[in-house]
Amino acid sequence: MSALSALEDALENRWEALRTRLFGREPVELVDALRRECDSHAVVCGAGRVMVPNAYDVELAGPVHEELARHGSRVGQALTDRLARHAARHGYEWAGPLAVHVRHSAEVPNGRYRVASTVMPHVSADAFQRAGRQSR
Repeated sequence: MSALSALEDALENRWEALRTRLFGREPVELVDALRRECDSHAVVCGAGRVMVPNAYDVELAGPVHEELARHGSRVGQALTDRLARHAARHGYEWAGPLAVHVRHSAEVPNGRYRVASTVMPHVSADAFQRAGRQSR
């Protein structure tokens, strides 16, 4: 019985550590993942002009998503605000209105997440280049 109790305690402690990391004042790991996604998909369109994707999807495991869903749209908005500040510091331009969507995914292991970015379907790299030439 004591081995089972120790296992339960260890699992509970890990869950609490994860909750603290993800649901604390700032979801630091998610913000960092969004920043990396933004930086890694930046496109230089001209002198001093860098465009980045504007649509970001954050996929979460069931229990984590349920916990965040209790906070309503505040989590998505907080992530959007943090990403917008990051882009402003780096002088990035968005490929359209910025949106961060938080959703459930059965494919993501519990306690993990996945971040992906896209550009609105009607915006292309060619349009980035034309916009860079027109702004001069």
